[in-house]
Amino acid sequence: MPTATQAAKAIRTTIPAVAARFLTERRTLVLAAPDPTGRLWITQLSGPAGFLQAPDDHTLTVAARPATVDPLAGGLTGPTEVGTIALDSAGRRRMRVNGLATPTADGGLTITTEQVFANCPKYIQRRTPLDVERPQTPCLVSDTPELTTAQRLFTTTADTFFVATADPLGKADASHRGGLPGFLTSPAPNLLRWPEYPGNQLFMTLGNLELNPAAALLLPDWETGSALHLSGTARTDREGVEFTVERAVEIAHATPLTWTAPEYSPANPPTARY
Repeated sequence: MPTATQAAKAIRTTIPAVAARFLTERRTLVLAAPDPTGRLWITQLSGPAGFLQAPDDHTLTVAARPATVDPLAGGLTGPTEVGTIALDSAGRRRMRVNGLATPTADGGLTITTEQVFANCPKYIQRRTPLDVERPQTPCLVSDTPELTTAQRLFTTTADTFFVATADPLGKADASHRGGLPGFLTSPAPNLLRWPEYPGNQLFMTLGNLELNPAAALLLPDWETGSALHLSGTARTDREGVEFTVERAVEIAHATPLTWTAPEYSPANPPTARY
C-alpha cells in the first residue's frame, strides 16, 4: 500500500490525454463549491456524452450549470474554487479535477485545473446509464435545518454518496464514498455517521476536515433521479466520520438519467452499524 507521500505524487496539474478521453465519455460530473454566503455544497451536473471537454491539458469545459432550485444555483457567478469528480460507475473508474471555475456566456463553466488525479475502483457500485431519460424539470421538495423521517430512512439505504470538503483557503474537493446499504447511519435527525475504509492514501477529505470542518454531502436517488443535498460540518474520530446537518435540501428530478440496479463492489466491507 502506498504512503501518503507516494500517493501524492500521482496528483498532476494537467489533464493527460487518457484522462481527457475519459472525461468526454462521461454523462455526469459531481461538483463541490461554496454558495454566495460561503456555505459549502455539492451537486451533480449531467448532460450527453461530450458535455465535458478538455480543449487543452489545463482546461476542463462543462456545458451545464446547476438548476435554478439547486443550492449552488446562486453561486458560480464569478471565479470560484471548485472540486469535481467524474465517475464511471459501469467501469468502476473515477477521476478528480480541482481548480478555478469561471462561468461562460453560454451557461457553462470553464475550469482551469490545479489538481488532476485518478482514484482506485474500490467501493464503486457498478451501474450503467439507460437510454430512457426523465424529461421533468427539477423542483424543490423541501429545505429544512435537519433530516425528515423519510430522509433519514433514505440515507440508511444508500450505497453511494459524495462528500465535499475544503482547505482553510477555501479550495474545494469532491470525493466518493460507497459501501453496502447501512454503512451510512443516522443516529439523530441532524447527524450522519459513516466508517472510513482504506482508500488511495491521499487523505484529502480527512486532511481537509482536520483543518476546516465545513462539509457537504450529496445522496443521489438512482431510481427516481431525485437528490438530497446536505450542508454542515464534519469531524473524524476512531470509528469514522460524524456529519452534523445544518441544512437539508431535497430536489425531485435532479437528473434526467436512469440507471440499472447496482452490482455491489467486492471491496465493500460488511456493514457494521454504530
